[in-house]
This record gives sequence, C-alpha cells and structure tokens, in this order.
Amino acid sequence: MFTQSNRSWAPVGVGLVVVAPALLLAACGGSSGSGYGSQGGSSTKDTAATTSTAKVATHSGPLGTFLTDGSGRAVYLFAADHGSSSTCTGPCATAWPPFTSKGSATATGQVKAGMLGTTSRGGGVQQVTYAGHPLYYFAGDQGAGQTNGEGSTGFGAEWWVVSPGGTAITHASGGSTSSSGSGGTGPGGY
Repeated sequence: MFTQSNRSWAPVGVGLVVVAPALLLAACGGSSGSGYGSQGGSSTKDTAATTSTAKVATHSGPLGTFLTDGSGRAVYLFAADHGSSSTCTGPCATAWPPFTSKGSATATGQVKAGMLGTTSRGGGVQQVTYAGHPLYYFAGDQGAGQTNGEGSTGFGAEWWVVSPGGTAITHASGGSTSSSGSGGTGPGGY
C-alpha cells in the first residue's frame, strides 16, 4: 500500500531514471579532432591537426635525439617531399597527418628556432617545416616518444624522424642509427 509520500516520490524517481541515461550519453560525446596530443583542433580535408602556436621539442630514445611536438609525439619528414612543399595529401595525410600551426612555431629543447618555418597546404592551413622539410605525425604512434613510422615506405617513399640538425635519422644495419643530410646522400635526396 502506498502512502502519500511514496506516491509523490515515484514520479520523480521515474523521471531521474529517464533523464540520467540521456545526460550520460551527452557527456560521452566526443570531438572530431585528430587527438594528436595538444595539437587537436580543427580538421582540414587532409586531416591536419591545428594549434594556435605549435611547439617543436626534442626527445631522446633508441634512435637518438629527434623532433617532437610539444606533447612529445614524434614528427617525421617524407623523403618524397622536395623543398618545403608537401606531396602528402588525401589518404596519405590521413595516415600521416601534417603537423600544422595557426602561427609561427616555437622551439624548445635542442630545436633551432632559425630552422623552423611553415608552408601553405591551402585553405589557410600552415604546415610546420624544419630545415625546409614539412613535418608530419604518424597515425600509428599513440603516445609520446613512439616512432612506429620510422623507416616506413608508405605512399612511395621513406618516412624518417628528424634530428635537431634538420636531417633524417635513418637506421643503419645492426640497430645503430645514422643521420643523412640533405645533400642527396640519403633516401629520396634527404
């Protein structure tokens, strides 16, 4: 048997049961950003992640010291790029999202500020460059310091992490590393 207090409580309790799942679903909604560290933000047709001012830093690991974004995510150069123009668009830029900035990039760690720049990807998107190389993330890197894209030959050329000197860091036989300069001795002229 219901008392007066039970009858008034039941409709409120039922309302909470209906509203709570709706609030939970709304709270679980995500953004469509790329999720590349603090670089998340607006997407372009090339899925480039954009930030107000990109930070370029360094990380030391088994490959030596290489460039990262401000969150420690490795950035790569693409040996098919010659000069500061990017040749990675469409599906390539989905697998290798460009490292972009809405302003001038800043240098931290062993990064040389004078080697930083940007190049236009169209639509007002500026891709960060270092020593003239457009920089990219690898979609297969999920955390700071990961270099799963190192040495990949996806989309017709090699992908390499970049040394603070602006050269590709490539694997030498036996697990050691070497840096190739831009004088045409390395893969793809890098």
